[in-house]
Amino acid sequence: MQANGDGWFTLDVAGVTPGTEYNFVLSDGMVVPDPASRAQKTDVNGPSYVVDPGSYTWRNTGWKGSRWEQAVVYEMHTGTFTPEGTFRAAIAKLPYLAELGVTVIEVMPVAQFGGERGWGYDGVLLYAPHSAYGTPDDFKAFIDAAHGYGLSVVLDIVLNHFGPEGNYLPLLAPAFFHK
Repeated sequence: MQANGDGWFTLDVAGVTPGTEYNFVLSDGMVVPDPASRAQKTDVNGPSYVVDPGSYTWRNTGWKGSRWEQAVVYEMHTGTFTPEGTFRAAIAKLPYLAELGVTVIEVMPVAQFGGERGWGYDGVLLYAPHSAYGTPDDFKAFIDAAHGYGLSVVLDIVLNHFGPEGNYLPLLAPAFFHK
């Protein structure tokens, strides 16, 4: 991998396409997911997979947002909002929220966390939506549909702690994560 400033590293590999799984191998041979993973197929310990960030076609491109001083916020936990607990299933309930007078959906943490169920406050792969909720494109479809109903979407993000399971950052940057 090549360092290209500000702590980011890149590597070009021929033949890699969206859906290709990959891991990082540390100097001691330990295999870990990409700490900047955009998607996980299973959990925080499994391989990351390549996504095409431009693959989703946005439909509600004229969305300008809603007025904050008139916000009516609904906090939503993706895993319990519908029986399926997914972004795609939540789309079907957006008309109901709009009819209630909701203008902003605050989505509880969606970052990949250990286990199938949880509140999301112990996420460790902050750029990857929790795989049980769906893919990055599923989340984009939820946001796009919400905008179509005049609903803003904001994220509840917790950056002050990481979950214990799958937290490989101390191994990747020990000087920063020392005790």
